[in-house]
Amino acid sequence: MPPLGAWLPAVALGWLIPGGGHFLLKRRGRAVLLLVSITSLFLCGLMMRGAMFQPQTGDLLTTLINTGGFLGDVASGMLYFLSVWLGYNQPDMPGAVHDYGTKFLVTAGLLNVLAMVDAFEIAAGRKE
Repeated sequence: MPPLGAWLPAVALGWLIPGGGHFLLKRRGRAVLLLVSITSLFLCGLMMRGAMFQPQTGDLLTTLINTGGFLGDVASGMLYFLSVWLGYNQPDMPGAVHDYGTKFLVTAGLLNVLAMVDAFEIAAGRKE
């Protein structure tokens, strides 16, 4: 395992600002591509009025789906916190557009997780 100081700033910045870890590692092309793609996914999800997940308890399936969706939303970093701070809160409504919007919001977070893994691999010296 590489030293904590070698990879933690890149991964933390990459979580907070999509593409920020790559920008810190001087991979500006990837940083811009990640920033644009993750932000676009997130904004499309908002424009489709997708719902943000909240952790809920109940049966096992409800707990897994809502907690997993919440973690996917939070993985978007500052995009998630900014939208919650500005009061974005859509109820979970039936309909294809709203459902796709919810999936877009979670997918933006999951893509950011992949970007953080990539930033870790570059900072650890395992990838060029």
